[in-house]
Amino acid sequence: MAHVVTCFVRNRGAVLLTLRSEETGTYSGRWAGISGYIEGDPDDAETDAWRELREETGLGADDLELVRAGETVDVEDGEGSFVVHPFLFESDTRTVTTNEELAEIAWTDPTAIRNRPTVPRLWETWRRVAPTVEIVRTDRTHGSAWISARALEALRDAAIEADDWAAVAKIGRELRDARPSMAAVCNRVNRVLSTSERTPESVATVAIRELDAAFESDEKAARTLVRRLRDAEVSGVATLSRSGTVSAALRKLGPTSLLVAESRPEREGVTVAETVAEETDAAVTVTTEAALPAALARREGAVDAVVVGADAVHPDGSVVNKTGTSVLASAAQSAGVPVYVVAASDKVRPTGTAPKDAADEMCAESPHEAVYDGDADVDVFAPTFERVSADLVDGLATEKGLLDAAAVRRVAAEHAEHAAWTD
Repeated sequence: MAHVVTCFVRNRGAVLLTLRSEETGTYSGRWAGISGYIEGDPDDAETDAWRELREETGLGADDLELVRAGETVDVEDGEGSFVVHPFLFESDTRTVTTNEELAEIAWTDPTAIRNRPTVPRLWETWRRVAPTVEIVRTDRTHGSAWISARALEALRDAAIEADDWAAVAKIGRELRDARPSMAAVCNRVNRVLSTSERTPESVATVAIRELDAAFESDEKAARTLVRRLRDAEVSGVATLSRSGTVSAALRKLGPTSLLVAESRPEREGVTVAETVAEETDAAVTVTTEAALPAALARREGAVDAVVVGADAVHPDGSVVNKTGTSVLASAAQSAGVPVYVVAASDKVRPTGTAPKDAADEMCAESPHEAVYDGDADVDVFAPTFERVSADLVDGLATEKGLLDAAAVRRVAAEHAEHAAWTD
């Protein structure tokens, strides 16, 4: 059997589908991903995936991030016998340069695969790399905005395949509960299931709409923050961990300096530091959470504002974010530096769902060995998130503008109404 790659390129929830031209040896006139034969060792199929992407779309490592490779799919029909190696890439652009093998392209929701004449088993190939409940539950490298988008995609795909409302509701509950510390996951799934007509088709349609709205909300929240920082003539910023909304705001703001805490144990803040250093002229410094007070003191006057994301915002204005946020916010308050949280309003928790004790926010999810890999009989306490008091936060930037305490409570009440779908 011949080995081939099929690459799905995703941008803002849409994937790139291509219509194979007469120049292709097989399946001309059929829709597909970016595909081609594996010329070397099938165990190194990723190399061929990158080659096909460059040849057929002009996209390369500067434009794409490999998200995952999936299990192979076997295809046998009159055109031949193939082992398909699926790949999913995230793209920061929809501008592509096609070659003669592609007669047409379309950026579309993946569910369109089921309604087009495609190469064999293309939907199944997509599902091998598509988001799932398990991916939503276990991802430790992305922020809640990114993960909530994946939850909507997983709900959409499950609804397309479901036979009835009960099957959709089951997946909805699993997704809603997959990341209890990430309010956006819960709120966005709840809104889809609350506003749909309780049929699989309606859920899929509403999920697609909400996915588009989610991307717009995150972008508008970033713009709200940038306007506030520019009005305050902020040029030096401090942050920690990895937030897609914060990163978008930093790209728009273009600060002259950036202080980033690495965020142990995963150290995802390092990626933010590297990206800003590569894409802007900012002077970037990486530090540890423990050293943040000293770093702010050493850079007195160089940091005008602290900017962080949020995994959740409570109705009382307190914020759940990566551990170390309280250290950064407290140090900023001592230094007289304002602290801004940027997040879509979907990160506000519904009324009546907030834990009573701050300790309830501390999820010991980091692997034991990431903190201590010795042989002594010791316990490890490695919370991923913590609750940050509202009095340490100077402003919450959302797509609705800068929210005050009363506005946060109103948003929380709206989310509570959507959460009632399970009743």
